[in-house]
Amino acid sequence: MYDEMDLRHEFVQFLNENGKLKETANLPNLADDQLIDMYEWMVKMRLFDEKMLRMQRQGRIGTYAPFSGQEAAQIGSAYALREKDWIFPSYREMAASIVHGYPMEQAILYMKGHLQGGHTPEGLNIFPVQIIIAAQILHAAGCAMATKLKGEDDVSVAYFGDGATSQGDFHEALNIAAVNKAPAIFFCQNNHWAISVPLHMQTASQTIAQKAVAYGMKGVQVDGNDVLAVYKVMEEALVRARNGEGPTLIEAVTYRQGPHTTADDPTKYRDKKEVQDWIENNDPLSRFFVYLEEKGLMTEARHEELKEQFNTEIEEAVSHAEAFEPSTTDQAFDYVYDTPHKLLARQKQEVQRLLAAKGGN
Repeated sequence: MYDEMDLRHEFVQFLNENGKLKETANLPNLADDQLIDMYEWMVKMRLFDEKMLRMQRQGRIGTYAPFSGQEAAQIGSAYALREKDWIFPSYREMAASIVHGYPMEQAILYMKGHLQGGHTPEGLNIFPVQIIIAAQILHAAGCAMATKLKGEDDVSVAYFGDGATSQGDFHEALNIAAVNKAPAIFFCQNNHWAISVPLHMQTASQTIAQKAVAYGMKGVQVDGNDVLAVYKVMEEALVRARNGEGPTLIEAVTYRQGPHTTADDPTKYRDKKEVQDWIENNDPLSRFFVYLEEKGLMTEARHEELKEQFNTEIEEAVSHAEAFEPSTTDQAFDYVYDTPHKLLARQKQEVQRLLAAKGGN
């Protein structure tokens, strides 16, 4: 049991910044092949992120929100999920979504603005990307309540940044989920910056995790660049949710290495030395590599082989996505309602007439 009046939260960390295992570490029960698999996901998603950033600069996709630096937070948490658990992502959770089963090709279509890109494959429990800050947190709370009413043991996970905790939706979602002991996990990636607003201007509380106290739920702060600690904290939160003990607020302390989006210039508000320090001394991939190397599970040579393999895989996904015919304006009407009504059909016909007259799409 946790003390509802205790605002202090242990900072859960198993691997320090140098990749060394702490003596007090209570490691998750993961086999060697699972450890390697998590590292491979981290490498693949770093390469994917870098590729998407280049593609945006080349005009091949639209505005993009990079996640480099946050791989441990996303992959460590998503790796702990069951297939039928629900993910409610913001615009920066492509890594978590892909680990949970979202095809890379589909993700690229979404970033190209293709209507098919917003269609979640059948049987995959991932809600569409939410652009409105914090709105997905309410959706996760509602889904978790529905799951409980139906007697299912699936857990709903909302991903969001530190900036979202200033929105009313965040507080409303936590409140209703806690009151109803809904099987939900509110996963905050505290990357220190809400666009150009630093954390100390976002909240006066010492931690984001302690906000859970006000709603009567468990709050945990974890080193978001330590994939093992993230996995363990997430695993424990999932058990609590499935056992009917209610929701958990997890604050994963991490860092956004790049811009907020490709429309942002972080050099206008961030100190270059701060960024460089996080990249050189606190990178989640480097830290996990050291740990695996000392266990005899990874080498520099194998790392380079993985990069070559994954770059090929990513290029294939890009090629498939770019082979799709571009969406046309009139097709947008097919994605509004499951069963189109007469007014919508007339509007679609009008757009088609206009397109035919202009000879465009």
